[in-house]
Amino acid sequence: MIILYSFIDESRHKFLMDRYLNAFPEDFKKDILKYRRWQDAQLSLLGRVLLEHGLNAHYGIKGAEIGRLSNNKPFLKGHTVHFNISHSKNLVACAIADYPIGIDIEFSDDSINYLDFQFQMTAGEFEEIHQSEDQINSFFTYWTKKEAVLKAEGSGMMIPLDSFEILNNECIIEGKKFFTKEFFIDKRYHCCIASEEFTVVNKSICFELFQN
Repeated sequence: MIILYSFIDESRHKFLMDRYLNAFPEDFKKDILKYRRWQDAQLSLLGRVLLEHGLNAHYGIKGAEIGRLSNNKPFLKGHTVHFNISHSKNLVACAIADYPIGIDIEFSDDSINYLDFQFQMTAGEFEEIHQSEDQINSFFTYWTKKEAVLKAEGSGMMIPLDSFEILNNECIIEGKKFFTKEFFIDKRYHCCIASEEFTVVNKSICFELFQN
């Protein structure tokens, strides 16, 4: 598995748009151009750039076509390689693996009041966060794990966050068991991957910072 990541940069926005945007299908280009904030446009564009680069450099796949499953989860047509993209604040990351994968990254925002999200937690999760020495850190650890699992499962927000609980980096959703693994990119962000494949827990991750 490989995780490619990049930080957005306003000074490079025009360069990135000019260099990469026309290489993608018209529907994707239109979606990018709809964004009013350069940050949103660049995050979305770089997500696809990371995917294209990772597929080409590490899997020998060029010009892959992206389709959508019935649950709207994107997939690569004609290939058994899987991917997932996440972005938060100024960071975007793309995970590519030989098995279905979910990735979530979250900027650690100290202004967050974790009590506002209590209704989305199980009683055990709330108690663990509430009793921890660093409640903000504990909250974002909880949040990234939950989001990564939902993205790996594929149903998204159709599954309430408080309907399953992650214990010892494992959880079960509708009879399917998922495993989570935290990883580090930057001290300002929390990052996690999830999959039904147990190897996600102990298999080494190849990280690549994309700076093109």
